[in-house]
Parts: sequence; structure tokens; C-alpha cells
Amino acid sequence: MSQQDSSMDVVIVGGGLAGLTTAVGLIGTGLSVAVFEQDDILGGRARSWIDKTTGDSVTVGPHIFLSEYPNMLQLLRILKTENCIVWQRGKFIDIAKGEKIYKINMAPLPPPFNFLPSIIREREFFPIRDILSNRRAAWFCMGLSEQDVLRLDRVDALSVLKKLGVTDNFINRFWRFVCMSIMNVPLEKCSAGALFRFFKLMVSHMQYDVGFADRGLGELFAPQAQALIEKSGGKVFTRRAVEKISRNSSGLEVKLADGSAIHAKYVVAALPPTALKHIVPENWKAAKSPFKDLEFFEPSPYISTYLWFDKKLTRRQFWAREFDEKDLNCDFYDYSNIYSHRTSPHSLITTNCIYCQRASSMTDKQVVQTTLAELAQFLPEAKRAKLVHSLVVRIPMAIHCPHPGTERRRPPVVTPVENLFVAGDWCRTQVPASMESACCAGWQTAEAIREKEGKPKKMARKGKPGQGIARAVERVTPAMRGLPLFPDPRIFIP
Repeated sequence: MSQQDSSMDVVIVGGGLAGLTTAVGLIGTGLSVAVFEQDDILGGRARSWIDKTTGDSVTVGPHIFLSEYPNMLQLLRILKTENCIVWQRGKFIDIAKGEKIYKINMAPLPPPFNFLPSIIREREFFPIRDILSNRRAAWFCMGLSEQDVLRLDRVDALSVLKKLGVTDNFINRFWRFVCMSIMNVPLEKCSAGALFRFFKLMVSHMQYDVGFADRGLGELFAPQAQALIEKSGGKVFTRRAVEKISRNSSGLEVKLADGSAIHAKYVVAALPPTALKHIVPENWKAAKSPFKDLEFFEPSPYISTYLWFDKKLTRRQFWAREFDEKDLNCDFYDYSNIYSHRTSPHSLITTNCIYCQRASSMTDKQVVQTTLAELAQFLPEAKRAKLVHSLVVRIPMAIHCPHPGTERRRPPVVTPVENLFVAGDWCRTQVPASMESACCAGWQTAEAIREKEGKPKKMARKGKPGQGIARAVERVTPAMRGLPLFPDPRIFIP
């Protein structure tokens, strides 16, 4: 920054979804805003780039949208890219077991019965006895309040499911898959509160859809947000790492890695905990929340493998493998059926290896070979196709691991340090760590700064209330606590 820029109203550290959403939310306030990103491209853990060999867009890892992402979709509406999502209307997930596919869809029935027709239809995969064993867990989740979620955060999800009477078979075929694919940790390592909050969303709405970006994910928001911020007088910098955030008698100071310093009225640390802990003072980490809890937020690493073939292998957009802890990959995407501007019709398949410590010693070649073998179990044609190019992307942190105790430690965006805010998917947004959570935290931060400036504006969106029977259960549960159908969450806590 030039000398005249050494003082700013708002400095945002981090150019991912949370940081860019915050900056967009501050447009029109009259505040001078600067975003600093240490990478050479914006987008954070949702960034995209062009593969030099093929010319295809590559994202740091496959991400999904849900139609119940009001905060993420609000950002895309503002950026005019909301229509760049390819939705799987009415479909939830296809699960592959060998070459056979089991379809889990949502019927137009009052929740929680909207999943029931497809689950009954696939009774070879979900025997009736196993389905019925889940009824108490579903009823229990529908009635949970946020206070209940925080109580259940003290225990792991597996132990609560067993106490609710869910069979091992249903746990292994449904719950382990959902936990790994959504929460990014094994079931026995996941907070019961975190997982059950997501399951409540699943069983409380008549219809919500899964969608994918029709191009590189970062292309939906990063260049558009930068253009909008700069058009409004803000500044966006890449390759500008922040070394330290501190506070002195004159206010907040942000020190950059090049030695320059910026004085700011407000500072937003839009960073994951693993990065934030390196740039705040040691005395903050010793005494102040959320800084003293940063070490508790363990990263969940993952590996995304991109495979380019010389022919079309499938018309499917998205499927998952039946859960097996010995497998490498969880879910698969064929971007030749998703990307709208791709020139080649041949399959570009990418996969997610989630919570991938088990693969940390594997070479890229071994990852590709194992992925090809798993792909061929569902699509035998992959054995006869030629692999023309591959790419293995190793991501140190997808999201934080929602271990027991993590939900209670997720912080509000307002910190005890005056005029310092945190924003990110790990903040207290009442949704799982995700793109939706990152955007929600960004809007919350913009709201908080606007409030301080006397220019209040409601920006963060709440999800839709439950529908059908789920809504009724949620309403009557507080008065019915203690009855057999309404167990108190405290009975699951040792």
C-alpha cells in the first residue's frame, strides 16, 4: 500500500468467502475498506484456477450447494451468479455399491416422511428393521433446540445413536456416510450436537436440493466480489500476507509481511483458526476467547483427485460409495456433466478423500491408482478408458473437525478486543462449517460494524423454519420433555 493508505477504516485479513462477504456487506457505508489475501488468487478454501495442461477450471476441492443455503445464495444474487448453479432437483444422493446404485430422493410429502418412499424402495440397502430403528433418533432430532445441541456437544454421535436404539447396519450404511461426507470426521469422533443439528435440517424440510457450480467454484464469487468492492471505492490485494494483528493505545494495527503497518478503526480476521493463531499476540491466546481456544479447532484434511479421460464414462453428475473405512474416496463428480462452458465432452472425474490422515503417506501416483480402482468398481468402463491427465490436490484443512466440545467453542464474530472481529465457517452460525457458515459469519460481521457506525442493516439470513410434522414436534417438545418420545438430551451425557 502507498503511504497515504497507511490508515484505513476497515482492514479485512483473508480473501475467502467470509472476508469477501464482509466487504460486500460494507458497501454503501462510506467506510474505506481493504482486503488482504496472502495467496495469489482470491477464494480461500473455495478458490479455483485453470489447469495448465487441459485448460479446465479446477477448484481446491469439490463443494456442494444446498438450496437451504440462504446466506451463500444471497451473496451470489448480489454478484449476479445465482443462476450458475446446476441443481439436482428432487435428488439427494446416489450411493454406489459395486456397479449397483441406490437412489435416495425426496418425495413431496410432509417431513420427515419425504425420505421414506425412496428408503423403502431401496430396502435391499436399508432393510425395514434398520429403517424402523432410526425412528426414535429422527423424532429426537426434530425436537432439538440450539440449547439442546450445545448440551449434546459434550458427547460423541455414535454413543448417542446406540443409546437411541439405531442398528449397527443403519449406522454403518447411513450415519457413518453422512457424518464423514458432511461433518468431515468419523462418527465416533463427531459431536452429537453438531451432527444432529444437520440431521434436523434434513428431516425438517419438504424439499431441498443439492447443486454444483457450473464452472470453477471461485469463478462464481471471487472476481465479481473484487470488482464490486473496487467499484465502490474499496481495495483488494493479493500476495499480501499479514504477519501480526495487535492493539495499542492508538487503536488496532495490522503489520504486513513486507514490514509496513496499517492503522485501522476496525479489523476483521477472516481466517481459519490454524492461520489466526499465528498472527495474534501470545497474551491474547493465553487469556482471551476465542483466541485461547484456537488450538482446539483441529483441521480435517482432505485430498481431491482429478482424472481426465479420453471418453465419456457416465451421464451422472454426482454419486458416493457405500461407506467403508478402508476406502480412500467418499464421493465422485463428473464435471463433464456439470460444467456448462467446457469444450471437451470426455469425462473429468474428481473425488474427495475426506479426513485423509490415512493417506498421508501415499504418493500422488498411489492416490491416482487407488482412485482409479475404486472408480472402476462402479464404472468398469474406466478400466478400458485412457487416463490422459491427473491432478492430486492436498488440502490441509477442509473445515475444522467438529469434535465433542467444539460447538460450545465456536465464537461469535464480535471479540473481546474492541473493534476486532473474526469471520469464518468456524464461527457461531448455528449451521455446520461450510460455505454457508462462512457467508453467514461475513454478513454478521458487516452487520456488527454497521451497527457501530449507526448504519444498521439486517444482512444475515436464518434458514426456513421446519415444516410439516417436524415443525409440530419442535413446538411441543419443550412441554413434553421427559416422556418416552421426548427424551431429555441430558440423559445421554455421562
